[in-house]
Amino acid sequence: MTEFIESAELWYSGLIAMIILILASGFFSGSETSFFYLSHDEIRTLRVGKPRERLVAVLLSNPDRLLTAILFWNLVINLLYFAVSIVITQRLTSKELNVAAGVFGILSLFGLILFGEVLPKSIAVFARRKVATTASWPLAAAVRVLDPIIPALSWVTRLVRRTLWPTVEREPVLHPEDLERAVDAFQLSEEIVKIEQQVLHNILDLSEIKVEEIMRPRGTYETLTGPLELDKLKSITPEGDFILVQNEKEKGEANAVFSLQNFTNLNGKERELTLDELVYVPWCADLATALQMLQQRYTAVAAVVNEYGETIGVVTQEDLLDTILMPQPSRTRRLLRRDPILEIGPGKYHVEGLTTLRHFCARFDIEFQNSQDGQLTITGMLSEQLDRLPKLGDHVSWQGFDFKVVHVSKVGQYRLLVSRQPIPSEF
Repeated sequence: MTEFIESAELWYSGLIAMIILILASGFFSGSETSFFYLSHDEIRTLRVGKPRERLVAVLLSNPDRLLTAILFWNLVINLLYFAVSIVITQRLTSKELNVAAGVFGILSLFGLILFGEVLPKSIAVFARRKVATTASWPLAAAVRVLDPIIPALSWVTRLVRRTLWPTVEREPVLHPEDLERAVDAFQLSEEIVKIEQQVLHNILDLSEIKVEEIMRPRGTYETLTGPLELDKLKSITPEGDFILVQNEKEKGEANAVFSLQNFTNLNGKERELTLDELVYVPWCADLATALQMLQQRYTAVAAVVNEYGETIGVVTQEDLLDTILMPQPSRTRRLLRRDPILEIGPGKYHVEGLTTLRHFCARFDIEFQNSQDGQLTITGMLSEQLDRLPKLGDHVSWQGFDFKVVHVSKVGQYRLLVSRQPIPSEF
């Protein structure tokens, strides 16, 4: 031991370099854990926070780029660490300090594992948000430095994959219908499984239901012209918990969304109103695609556009969760804050025209089949059968029910009296 201490000139400078490298390795290891351990809600909150917090959300918007940079720098640092360790070991063995060289090599390995991996990752798990915001600026610089060579790394990865596994066969696709049959065949206690089966069926229906069917139509939400200021918010009473914001120079189409959950007013002082990015989805997209886009962009509102690129409504994360968790999800219930189908007498109901045919069929145990012409609501079904817009007093029959228009509002909302058709008696 005395000889090892006396030979400090052989390993002292290298030990300092190894300590610096092990701290750098711990930084990247902890950063990786803290960033990718953040929940979806935490990332959404960071998007409207302080500059450091917003930078965390920006880095996570491209997770492949971030992870590639972290792994690359961590690999380089670890290689340098072991290179320095080998040099010091060789110096010690050249002075015939073989025992000291062996102990130094073992301690170097355990030191990197403990202080470069285990300890930083453990701290990052318990304080992920604080660690992520603290590491955001240096990590952003490390990612930016690596940007010029990331395309080359991706090209090498594809080349190796195609060279070593040129004929990778895709796994067979499991269709939603197969999953639904499996859910129906799953048997446990009846009351518990009934709820679970309904939720699973709703999840599987996400790949079948189109965004147009559950979206909030244009006119049912607030739209303001930017720039958004506190005085404008005080002068309105929003219907929901979000406001669409359109560009002052390009009026007509919104390009951002302001969530009221992100707004705070502390001690009467105005805080900067941060807008979220508005995601666009086509009217014909399914709900699974819309949910995936919202999760990838860490936002809660998507604008629904038609084939001409015009915004015809919005769909929110709340709407999608309602579709998944509610036994009989209904867009009209969310908009009107009441049941869209009200029983007013034996076999007679008041039904809102905005009610979807899917919800109507589920309410009365009718098998629902998607219409080839794309009619989704009761009003649409009436228009199809009448070949015109419905008027007060119009009467049609559909699926064993009589539909009569009893009210038409100024904004074109319909209310219908629905009654079951009498079952013909058998002679």
